[in-house]
Amino acid sequence: MQKILLTCCLTGSAILPAYAQTATPETPATKPAKPTTAILPAPAKAKEVLPEVTVSAERPTNRIDRQVYDVKSDISSTNGTAADALNNVPSVNVDPDGTVTLRGSTNVQIMVDGKPSAMLQGDNRGPALQAMAADDIESVEVINNPGAQFGNEAGGGPILNLVMRRNRKPGGMATVNGNAGTAGRYNSAVNGSYNEGPWGFQGSANVRHDGRNSTADVVRDTLDTGTGQFVHNNQTSVGRGLNDMAGLNGTVSYNLNQTDTLTGSASYNKRTNDQQSSDHYVNGATSLIPAADYVRSTSRTGDSNNFGWGARYDHKGDLPNETLKIDLRVSASENDNVNNYANAYATPGWIDTRANQRNHNDTRIVDFTGDYERPLWGGTAKTGYKIATNDNNVNTLYTDINPISGAATVNNGRTNAYELDETVYALYGTYQMRLNDRWGALAGLRAEYTDMDINQITGSVEAKNHYINYIPSAYATYKVTDNANLRFAYARRIRRPNANDLNPYVTYRDEFNVFSGNPNLKPTKTDSFEVGYETKIAGLETNLRGYYRKDTDSIVDYRYFVAPNVLLTTRANGEGSHSSGLEFTVSGKLTPSLTLNTSGNLARSQQSFYDDSGNLITRTANSLSGRARLNYSYDAANQIQMALQMMGKTLSGQGYRSANHTFNMSWRHTVTPQLTLVANVTDLFNTNKMQTIIDSDTLRETSTRRFDGRVFYVGLSYRFGGTASSGEHREEGWGPRPGGPGGPGPGAGGPPPGA
Repeated sequence: MQKILLTCCLTGSAILPAYAQTATPETPATKPAKPTTAILPAPAKAKEVLPEVTVSAERPTNRIDRQVYDVKSDISSTNGTAADALNNVPSVNVDPDGTVTLRGSTNVQIMVDGKPSAMLQGDNRGPALQAMAADDIESVEVINNPGAQFGNEAGGGPILNLVMRRNRKPGGMATVNGNAGTAGRYNSAVNGSYNEGPWGFQGSANVRHDGRNSTADVVRDTLDTGTGQFVHNNQTSVGRGLNDMAGLNGTVSYNLNQTDTLTGSASYNKRTNDQQSSDHYVNGATSLIPAADYVRSTSRTGDSNNFGWGARYDHKGDLPNETLKIDLRVSASENDNVNNYANAYATPGWIDTRANQRNHNDTRIVDFTGDYERPLWGGTAKTGYKIATNDNNVNTLYTDINPISGAATVNNGRTNAYELDETVYALYGTYQMRLNDRWGALAGLRAEYTDMDINQITGSVEAKNHYINYIPSAYATYKVTDNANLRFAYARRIRRPNANDLNPYVTYRDEFNVFSGNPNLKPTKTDSFEVGYETKIAGLETNLRGYYRKDTDSIVDYRYFVAPNVLLTTRANGEGSHSSGLEFTVSGKLTPSLTLNTSGNLARSQQSFYDDSGNLITRTANSLSGRARLNYSYDAANQIQMALQMMGKTLSGQGYRSANHTFNMSWRHTVTPQLTLVANVTDLFNTNKMQTIIDSDTLRETSTRRFDGRVFYVGLSYRFGGTASSGEHREEGWGPRPGGPGGPGPGAGGPPPGA
């Protein structure tokens, strides 16, 4: 197993991680790897050089403002997706629809190398995560309390930062894998790098044919205001369709000299949106409409195209850890699909109908940032700016088709054209310093000016909005002992409504459900507090964190009936909500051949909102979520992994989502030092389901969706050149990684989180 060398200057940007970290020895516990300290000769006063600490360890511990998890050690990373990788991170859950939750909250930003990406916003995020290859991801940074250097676009809230793989070693290497799965699924990927002199090249390509078929049952009892009685309705659905996905990305860097580096990057991702589905509706009679029994068939075709490019300039100054970074990122996501509907009625006297719906959604983001960092007054000061634009376009054309003549007529009630353009200007500053041998602190302040232009083209309504927010953050660490640290964090975040949240036009989803945004939504302000304790118990790395989060003007789902059997879901600012919890992680070797990674989150959440009768309702939910993973090395060539994931009860607007769990198994066999065989099965017992329950004065509904959870994959991976990566032999799995965006390791590749 290779060592990772981490060098941090005690008054540089990594002050706190350096003095507060706990090294995990590569050798047995009886011979721990000890940090070594090298005192450099005192130079001239004009260029103050400070003491350096070099820590030799397998897994550097968490940084002051985030936890960093290595996801490459998961056996299934060679044939998994980004959604699978996130599902291996403590307190993170990605359901089969691609909805991401962190500590039970869906208000999560996902970034790539510290920057927002168009393909990971809005309704496109879930499918995009299921199309990205896990093998391209180096690590995942969990930032529950983002500091002043992070923007609040793309939803605000906590951040999951995907740090993409980078290789800075001289020479070339490449990895090729191919995998086959049940029901015709397959995927393959190749990634490699070549570094020679001042030049560095890295890239990857992947293809995937995958997806999850599903079934759903919706049982709904609605209040008939005419009779005062509840009317029973139910919907049974079946969805089928695996989709094709392909991706390319590449990075080239050039060292102009010892202090200046230029980097360029580009990426492209494409997937199909094809699906065949059938919905059987049985609606009870109300005082206004008769009973109905019919089947609605849907044939969907379409494509999603995502691309991005970036350019970056890095400069190292004369002072220790003095850096200047200028970064430009451009990304876009374009989604098109066509739905052909056919209603076949079993109700006597009803005529079969047909319809067509065309959807086009695109998002374009331009993100231009600059960051300057230097030592100042015994600590480190950092300042930066951001100029970002986020343009969204939504176009829906719905036509009713005459079943006899075939003539198409535009349905104005379901047709919509809408634009939202958002521009953000931001400045931030942070200061980090070591107060004494035990205490360290980091504080920051961010100012954001937001300008929004809303154009409801269909309704010929235009609106503008602009406002400024001041966002503080503060962190502290206290070294209790050589192996134990306390961490404290506070951050304020702003969640701005996205384009769909603000669009007032009614969008058709199915015969039971329509959706409309709310242009009067206010941003949600979130204040979060956290205290953590890190130590070692019986040789196992243990982290315990308590947290409290309060939302003001929280954005929640609000539902009411616009027809006897049609439920409108919209967004509203609730009276407020808060959540608190206790989170833990434990990882390490139980025996020389058995490694444990486990985590849990005991949470309590509360929401206050007005229900469909205008009553103020306050609901509370207690839940326990967690995961446990065991890695067993049978011998030098065989490794077995078992993983149990559990998601606790979560509140969702006027309802809640029930708990669920899955069990996965994987096996890796080393055929040769370059060739490995991997086999894995997800959701072995086929237990994963999504169940949402609503119980109000006018609506009682239970919605249950089940997926083709049990999926088998087997494949081969071959490595050309270089040496085996630490991730391929690492067993600890949830250990933090050096480098990446803003990481402590020099030259680790990924750009730092921008302004």
